[in-house]
Amino acid sequence: MIQEEVKKACEVLSKGGIILYPTDTVWGIGCDATNPESVKRVYEIKKREDSKSLLVLVDNPVKIDFYVDNAPEIAFDLIEVAEKPITVIYSNARNLAPNLISEDGSVGIRVTNEAFSKELCRRFKKAIVSTSANISGEKTPLNFSQISPEILNAVDYIVDYRQDDPSEPSPSGIIKIDSGGVFKVIRE
Repeated sequence: MIQEEVKKACEVLSKGGIILYPTDTVWGIGCDATNPESVKRVYEIKKREDSKSLLVLVDNPVKIDFYVDNAPEIAFDLIEVAEKPITVIYSNARNLAPNLISEDGSVGIRVTNEAFSKELCRRFKKAIVSTSANISGEKTPLNFSQISPEILNAVDYIVDYRQDDPSEPSPSGIIKIDSGGVFKVIRE
């Protein structure tokens, strides 16, 4: 089941489409993180100002170096010891859609270990946007059953995996690390 759904989702992503998919935290709205038009659509779906950045998922810490110039070593240590999903905001983002990178040049990246999103990132071979499946400012849906019809109707593909999972996971922790390795906890 996972393999077939990953294949379908990759096809949609590669054509610039927007997907709704399960992640290691809450359900996410996703797209190819290198495609500016797709990123623009995600902002439109969420009715979110593009000055508020979106995070991206990768399947392996090794891939962080492709999207961040000089990622601090401490980031890799934090990812390795984190007990729950952690999003790290890095300075010096690169190789991503320009409208995905914050004005200060930073980007949030999370290494996912959840089965579906990890396989999706591995097979797609690029970072994938992951933002909560809600209109900006509204309550974050904690599982598929809580996602609004407006979001369901706005995406190009809805992954048919874990839709019946009633668990209510927490959003990831967020830590910002500057290029000198100094870090600040944004959300525990």
